[in-house]
Amino acid sequence: MVGLTEERIDIDGISAFLRQAEGGAIDLFIGTTRRFTDGKETTHLAYDAAPDLARAEIHRMVGEAQSRWPVLRAVVIHRLGTVPVTEASVVIGVATPHRAASFEACRYLIDTLKKRVPIWKKQLFADGTAEWVQGTVPE
Repeated sequence: MVGLTEERIDIDGISAFLRQAEGGAIDLFIGTTRRFTDGKETTHLAYDAAPDLARAEIHRMVGEAQSRWPVLRAVVIHRLGTVPVTEASVVIGVATPHRAASFEACRYLIDTLKKRVPIWKKQLFADGTAEWVQGTVPE
């Protein structure tokens, strides 16, 4: 399950998708909009992406994780548009037979997403300022 959405991410639905008889471990990473960044109050985040490139790179990352660990199911969902404080910007989920592989694969997916997927984040602050935090375009 891979996707980009402008809607609130359905964490319960993702958790249900990951549960299965063969799995003994589920690792779920939920990245949320925090209120303060470097001492400045954040009102919300705004995400933009190159959607086709982003989806292709996310699929590639999931394939890499499946080749390295015994991944039974994986989820990578990233929100686009406005994400208020406390709401999820990204959800990564991995189901494997055992916990070590689940932790490792989940960590790999979020770290790789941050490095390779063309998604850009704009932080909007209470003082009226804003700052773009740009991702990198895959090679």
